[in-house]
Amino acid sequence: MKFDNPSQTQTLGADLRALRKARGLTLVEMSDALGRSVGWLSQVERDKSEPGVTDLRQMARLLDVSVSSLFRQDAVPAHEQGFIVRAGARRPIGSREAGLVEELLSPDLTDDFEVVHSTFEPGASLSEPNSRPTQEVGYIISGRLDVSIDGTSHTLNAGDSFRIRGEQYSWANPYPDPAQVIWVIAPPVY
Repeated sequence: MKFDNPSQTQTLGADLRALRKARGLTLVEMSDALGRSVGWLSQVERDKSEPGVTDLRQMARLLDVSVSSLFRQDAVPAHEQGFIVRAGARRPIGSREAGLVEELLSPDLTDDFEVVHSTFEPGASLSEPNSRPTQEVGYIISGRLDVSIDGTSHTLNAGDSFRIRGEQYSWANPYPDPAQVIWVIAPPVY
């Protein structure tokens, strides 16, 4: 495992590079998909050039992330960069599912994994079963959540955990209280 200088990894370019690699895209493939040169994309990933809003939208769509996940929230003191994420400074990573709020707990996306705080509001559910080439572990902090993994349904309570390794899964919160879950996902998907 490689550990970079945190002040160098806490950048948009580093996050874009990590997401591109997590998606299995080369610089050439991504630059072709964006209609940009490899040199330009390389400069963006090394923070030598800044992408415009239109570029960010295209990148977010190509990488299957929300545009908001590419933006930093609050300035982080230099001695905390790459180490600390304050509760009020979490980056929202967006969700396509109504009733799901997700925030990045990891300082950035440059590690081999990411940690996400998810809140599933009452009545929220995944509209279609999903699967992705990841290993994921979820830990229920509070509330209850119904999770189906590879066709088997489970009701999880606070203190329970689960693992998904590429299987098809879905979730629902048919209960009156929000469910809060910590997810560890490898490789990063946001």
